[in-house]
Amino acid sequence: MSAATRLRWVFALLMSLQMSLLMTGWVTWVNLGFGPQFLTRWLHAFVLAWPAACVIVLLTAPSVQRFSQRLLARLTPVMAQELRA
Repeated sequence: MSAATRLRWVFALLMSLQMSLLMTGWVTWVNLGFGPQFLTRWLHAFVLAWPAACVIVLLTAPSVQRFSQRLLARLTPVMAQELRA
């Protein structure tokens, strides 16, 4: 496995882990509050969300990165002009 492929997998695993933990925690709290079932429900939501999030990151990260690069390439000259004015 190449270094670039390893980096892509590690990034996908870590990004999806972080986002799944935070988002499932937030949504569980919004829906249930910090009641007696909070941790059980949060864990259940996380176990379902993390694999899906990882696959989504693996599939979409390259295109999102390319889009971000194109967007910044277009905005950078405009922002540079605004800073000079």
